Amino acid sequence: MGIVLGTNRYGKAEVRLVHVDRSTPRHVVTDVNVTSQLFGDFADTFHTGSNAAVIATDTQKNTVYALARTGGFTTIEEFALRMARHFVDPRYPQVGGARQEIEQYSWDRVDTADGPHDHAFVRAGTETRTVVVTRHGDTETVISGLTDLVVLKSTGSEFHGFPQVEYTSLVETDDRILATSVSARWRHLGTDVDWDASFAAVRATMLDRFAQIHSLSLQQTLYAMGEAVLEAHPGIAEIRFSMPNKHHFLVDLSPWGLDNPNEVWFAADRPYGLIEAAVTRDDVSADDGAWAGIAGFC
Repeated sequence: MGIVLGTNRYGKAEVRLVHVDRSTPRHVVTDVNVTSQLFGDFADTFHTGSNAAVIATDTQKNTVYALARTGGFTTIEEFALRMARHFVDPRYPQVGGARQEIEQYSWDRVDTADGPHDHAFVRAGTETRTVVVTRHGDTETVISGLTDLVVLKSTGSEFHGFPQVEYTSLVETDDRILATSVSARWRHLGTDVDWDASFAAVRATMLDRFAQIHSLSLQQTLYAMGEAVLEAHPGIAEIRFSMPNKHHFLVDLSPWGLDNPNEVWFAADRPYGLIEAAVTRDDVSADDGAWAGIAGFC
């Protein structure tokens, strides 16, 4: 029996960066969390502890700050590509590839009597924009996405026709609240993209489909959202979802002589159904390597 080193990467995780663009009196704040990892010829450090080829994780952290200063910060996709290209470069022959993952936290301008303020901001909820860029040699893959996009429909959702098997207690319904917290990631077919416009358009497509479809299951809604994205955006190869069913249960008010025409609900936080699926084009090759390390998706 032989023992060998398997797939590996290393880097600096969760480098917090806030960049303030002060090029005009109307400042722009970008608040991100960057994880930088490298692939390559690093077997010696695992086998012997020799660090002769290792670009220190602290160096990767400092590179985040240096590139933000020298090149500014426009979009998380552009910055992740710039980070990957910095390390996958002839000056670092031991580096064969890089993986850059970024989360972006949104801030809105504070509304004042004089309009949106130039340099005062308020945190814009829990939704987080994401990207994972993987570069191997000259091959680059960009997976954009978002997490914690919380949505709800107060009607237009049913759930019935499921098997009445042993231990089934759920009551069928033809009118329920449907709520979920959408986490979605989509793989682009190239890198020549207007990243902000693309992100806004994909997000709008998902929300429109969620609102418009009469849902018979969260699975049906998920697939319809993915199908709509791929139909509207030919530059996207596939989209993957992780969507918990944020259950709402109608409260029985009959013990107090009250009816309840779908007005009073109990919002349960756990346990919850969890629906995950990928929606893909059948004429585009899979890229499982680009998805490696992205937790919570099929």
